[in-house]
Amino acid sequence: MSNDFVGHPLLDNSPESKIDINQIFEKNKALISVFPGSRISEIEVLMPILLDFIKLMNSSFEDFIYIFHSTKQHYQLIQNHIKSKNIKNCEIISDDEIKFHTLKKSVFAVAKSGTVSLEICKSKIPSVILYKMNFINYLIVRSLVKVKFANIINIAANEEIIPELLQSKCNAKNIFENVNYFINNPNKIKEQVNKSQLILKKLKSSTPSAIFASKILIKYL
Repeated sequence: MSNDFVGHPLLDNSPESKIDINQIFEKNKALISVFPGSRISEIEVLMPILLDFIKLMNSSFEDFIYIFHSTKQHYQLIQNHIKSKNIKNCEIISDDEIKFHTLKKSVFAVAKSGTVSLEICKSKIPSVILYKMNFINYLIVRSLVKVKFANIINIAANEEIIPELLQSKCNAKNIFENVNYFINNPNKIKEQVNKSQLILKKLKSSTPSAIFASKILIKYL
């Protein structure tokens, strides 16, 4: 099948506005961005796991705030999960502009597997990714998907640059151990960020959206 690689539109250069995150969140605490997913089914499965992870983090660290990145549609759902477990040091943001700046100021990210991983890598933030689904659905997906990794960065690199915690590995203890490992090993953070930047260069072109549009126009005009 013939094809043209135009780059990924998420890697387009975009102008940045200035927002002082320090005026929004508590000072003297580092930010960890948390992405629980954009679908209700994902949020319902991952929120209890993520909150148990944060509980473990709170028992070991006092200087982190955990920022849940949410859509306006699912803000209340995520808030209800947080209230149900009474977990401290959690905030929710749904404004896209504030989310962007919050990610840029974060020291780490824990994210549901998906294209958000590209945004995290673009911001040069270390991360782990996770995903969990119904076991029957998982078996169906495994029978159809033939790639070794789930994350686009790992697929492109053909190695696990970003830890993937999928299915049975997606639990609070494993997430905590991975995040704790990176936090206590700055050289591993630097290694992950550097490797991911090399992969992003392969996925990036000058103006992927414009190139794609021109290819479509040429084909159909």
